[in-house]
Amino acid sequence: MVFLTISNLIRVRGPDEFWRKRRIFRLAAHFVGRRRNCYSVAVRNVHRALVYATKARKLKKQDMKDLWNTRISAACEQHNITAFTLKEGLDRSNIMLDRKSLSDLASWEPRTFECLAAIAKQKLQLDGFIDTVDKKYPTGVNLNLKDVMLEAWLKEKK
Repeated sequence: MVFLTISNLIRVRGPDEFWRKRRIFRLAAHFVGRRRNCYSVAVRNVHRALVYATKARKLKKQDMKDLWNTRISAACEQHNITAFTLKEGLDRSNIMLDRKSLSDLASWEPRTFECLAAIAKQKLQLDGFIDTVDKKYPTGVNLNLKDVMLEAWLKEKK
């Protein structure tokens, strides 16, 4: 490209502007109206969308944590044991399961969760642990290890 005057050279901003605008327009491709086509409007809306996306990543993690806690506490309530007592008993038994794993077991493997609750209760009884929430020994209804052993469950299935 040959420029006869310096004023024409100044007006051309080169390829950098094209690619800068292209990046914004690609991020705004799913918007409607001027938010998609007009650069100055698109820039504002893309920046706002990116801020919301950043905040939403943290909120999604918190939502999943709340869901897992709800599932665990509901399953613990069925077995008459608090979530804190369950976690304490599993920690003392060296069963290291995180919230997500316990939540999945509570939802999809209720027998396995029942066994874990029985193990936690048994370990806390052996240690003489008193729950700080209830101020009493954990009381699980029909949560003896003999009742929920794998062999009894396998016999029941056949």
